[in-house]
Amino acid sequence: MGWKTPFKEMMNSKPLFLTMYGTVLVGIVISAVYVFSAVYSPDWAFSWNISQHVTPSSPNQTLESPSLRVGGGVMSPAPRPQIGKLKPIWEAPPPGSKMPPLETFRLTKELVQERVKDNVIVATFGNYAFMDFILTWVKHLTDLGVENLLVGAMDTKLLEALYWKGVPVFDMGSHMSTIDVGWGSPTFHKMGREKVVLIDSMLPFGFELLMCDTDMVWLKNPLPYLARYPEADVLTSTDQVTPTVTDDRLDNWKEAGGAYNIGIFHWRPTDSAKKLAKEWKEMLLTDDNVWDQNGFNDLVHKQLGPPVDDESGLVYAYDGTLKFGLLPASIFCSGHTYFVQAMYQQLRLEPYAVHTTFQYAGTEGKRHRLREAMAFYDPPEYYDSPGFFFLLYILMLHVRSMY
Repeated sequence: MGWKTPFKEMMNSKPLFLTMYGTVLVGIVISAVYVFSAVYSPDWAFSWNISQHVTPSSPNQTLESPSLRVGGGVMSPAPRPQIGKLKPIWEAPPPGSKMPPLETFRLTKELVQERVKDNVIVATFGNYAFMDFILTWVKHLTDLGVENLLVGAMDTKLLEALYWKGVPVFDMGSHMSTIDVGWGSPTFHKMGREKVVLIDSMLPFGFELLMCDTDMVWLKNPLPYLARYPEADVLTSTDQVTPTVTDDRLDNWKEAGGAYNIGIFHWRPTDSAKKLAKEWKEMLLTDDNVWDQNGFNDLVHKQLGPPVDDESGLVYAYDGTLKFGLLPASIFCSGHTYFVQAMYQQLRLEPYAVHTTFQYAGTEGKRHRLREAMAFYDPPEYYDSPGFFFLLYILMLHVRSMY
């Protein structure tokens, strides 16, 4: 029968069906134009040539693997800003090299010092189930010229995979499962406790620490913003869903009613910050029923006020000496203020980050949201499905059978 018969019948159809066919065909043309323009546009050039989800089968595997894409755009080499003496990220170990002993990756001040710049380290952590989130997190930062970062591996499978991809990694000694444990599960709460232990371990090294969950991405370099508040001991994101300021100042601590969210927060190695981290850790290790975020909120709210001054937006909290501030929810976004409200657009601001909270369907829902925002990195086959035109043909046959 071939393709001619359906098209001939389509031309002899009623106006309603001609409209339906026309709409489908116009959609195909527009989609094709969009995809090809995205693929060949220089605006979509990125500098990532790594594979995803796959641990190298041998030490000789390098970064010369199929490129990944964001939103359909092929990532090709792009110039990087100068990063001083930091070892470049995404440089795989030399061919023929062997995996170093596990103790090489133990968390020490010397290991962290190798990645510190301007006395700041940016860190996240996770297990192998979140490998794609971690690679996305690292890629966004390196695209922004931020390479003073480290990833804590909660299992050896993730540690080895990141090492062979040239991502700075250390061993958390957690012996965690490599699967997605699910939000709210006992293992999930164990992961939260590991984060608090990590903060308490790193602050005595004397470096500023920007600690992040892996289910968030950076859209703009946050370090200049954080440097605007040199007196702050701790700056944290929140679950606030209504703006308390209309510019990029810290949120108003008197008006913010949302929980303080520990998915994005910045610590300085001050005595009051180290005291808070230690008490927080001891609280969680003593009582398995305390959720890490609730424990943080309870401690900070022991005392909230007075303000540190009239201008900064900082407030004395916790023991009365901690200088504390709330990152504005309009630009350090939750899933609600970014995906649902687009609060930053309403206020005409540039977002620094999005944390995929307030999402349905667990981890898959988070991936979907980031993909919708063209902020998630996937292998090319995710966008180049070989069955697309076959499904289109089936759709046309289905429409034809309706009359």
